Amino acid sequence: MTSVALPQLLRPRALVPGDLVVIASLSGPLDVRYVPGLERAVAVLERMGFRVRLAPLLEAGRHHWWSAARPVEIAEEFNALLRDPEVRAIIAHDGGHTVVGYLDLIDVEAITADPKPILGYSDISLLHLVLYARTGLAGFHADLATPGLGDAWQAAPAARRAELEKLYSTLLTGTEPIGALPASPSWECWRPGRAEGRLIGGVLNRVMRVQATRYALPLEWFDGAVLFWEEMGGQAPWVWSDLQVLRQCGILDRISGMVVGVPREIGGLDSSPTLPEIVLDVLGDRDIPVLGNVEFGHAGPNLPMPVGIRVAVDAEQRSLSLLESAVRPPMVT
Repeated sequence: MTSVALPQLLRPRALVPGDLVVIASLSGPLDVRYVPGLERAVAVLERMGFRVRLAPLLEAGRHHWWSAARPVEIAEEFNALLRDPEVRAIIAHDGGHTVVGYLDLIDVEAITADPKPILGYSDISLLHLVLYARTGLAGFHADLATPGLGDAWQAAPAARRAELEKLYSTLLTGTEPIGALPASPSWECWRPGRAEGRLIGGVLNRVMRVQATRYALPLEWFDGAVLFWEEMGGQAPWVWSDLQVLRQCGILDRISGMVVGVPREIGGLDSSPTLPEIVLDVLGDRDIPVLGNVEFGHAGPNLPMPVGIRVAVDAEQRSLSLLESAVRPPMVT
């Protein structure tokens, strides 16, 4: 069997004050009801010191079926943003169900020539994993613009909002490791232990879908990795089944640790089996640390989980630390 080497991590350059951040419809459309949330997201990014622009497809009421536009149109706009040297970061307006339709249309040469932070979760998990597989790009699994910065952040206490703004600003502009992410009382130790490894994951069903495409991550890339995942909707048996797929394909035999996000709207978890029971049932006797109920994903607001970055997880101490920066120093001109 031929071993597949881990990719060289491709870090975007760090942003500086005044850089242009574009909010784009990389999947779902903008419903007119959510325009105020989008406006609040713009204000958050401007407070961080960035200029903000909305991509043309991000037009209230515009849609094609469940998408902002046809996949080829979204890919064309996304590629234009990747090629535009003025654009220094791209944040998805929302998730949805469209990314899988244009994975083969992305200009990966533009990414390797000028890597940029791409922020989002949910359907954007597909982008992070596929671009990591194809280019080594560090993926910013972080809050979406409208339901995240413009909604979930606004519902949080003022101190938490300030903490998130500082954390995200450091994520995008700082070239030193962030270290320990801010923990909360919700974090739970589902299986004790400590591990270090590259952070790989996203929405559970999207991780599974990526592995069914030609852009699947080689199994060797999961060796020693810390798998993070979350899920929204569906039923408890679906979560169990999706985890069984990861077991059957060999991923769970290779990882060194697991971090599970706060579940949202999953039917059947109000009684036995609980989510920890489901996870531990599928893991069996695999003795790896499992840290559960961490704030990332659809339960929001999100802690950033940069795909490809080395992390340390200590489940018993309920800690998760980013050991590397997700960006490299800005170019000197």
